[in-house]
Amino acid sequence: MLKATNLTKSYNGTAALSNVSFQVNPGDIFCLLGANGAGKTTTINLFLNFIAPTSGQAFIADKDVVQEPLETKKLLTYIPENLTLYPNLSGIENLDYFAGLSGKKYVTENLRSFLTDAGLKADEHDKRVSAYSKGMRQKVGVALALAKDAKVLLLDEPTSGLDPKASNEFSELLTQLSKKGVATLMATHDLFRAKETGTHIGIMKEGKLVESLTTDQINHTDLEKLYLKHMN
Repeated sequence: MLKATNLTKSYNGTAALSNVSFQVNPGDIFCLLGANGAGKTTTINLFLNFIAPTSGQAFIADKDVVQEPLETKKLLTYIPENLTLYPNLSGIENLDYFAGLSGKKYVTENLRSFLTDAGLKADEHDKRVSAYSKGMRQKVGVALALAKDAKVLLLDEPTSGLDPKASNEFSELLTQLSKKGVATLMATHDLFRAKETGTHIGIMKEGKLVESLTTDQINHTDLEKLYLKHMN
């Protein structure tokens, strides 16, 4: 569902990303680890076509994101570190609005079902988003993925700032989506969640993908050692 082929992005001759290649299959949760500035967010932004590659290609469902930006965006949902919703609208009103932007229209009962499946309690659906915690806002993002029937999730530090309970709930939602065949690419600093939730891990350093492995190949302790080795 996702494929990077020699992705490179340079700014004024300085490479933010250098010849990065990987693929994410349906049901995979590929976690990108690395320090700030390692190239994780740049990679996500290239798949979103927020920025254009200097060279190389990013594909979603075999479609080049630069050549077919509208078609590829129909297939994905993006959840950044701080999901932007309309604070004066309720959770269900936000979901209705953003689902409509993607060409989907649902009756209220269906919208509530998506929010419930995303872990948002029934009495929270009609509350203004200005009163939501970060974890609740992220659940609206997951509900949007369900409403869009998204095949791809692009996540940039989605659990940053969440308490352990909320972080665990978010991870469980990702696992449920994985079982439905959703392909997930997640940039994160959370080694524990990457190991617990991810199926694959990539470690980035200075714009390069220096390690790529499956999570069943390594335990928590060895993952931490491998990560720290590359951070030195």
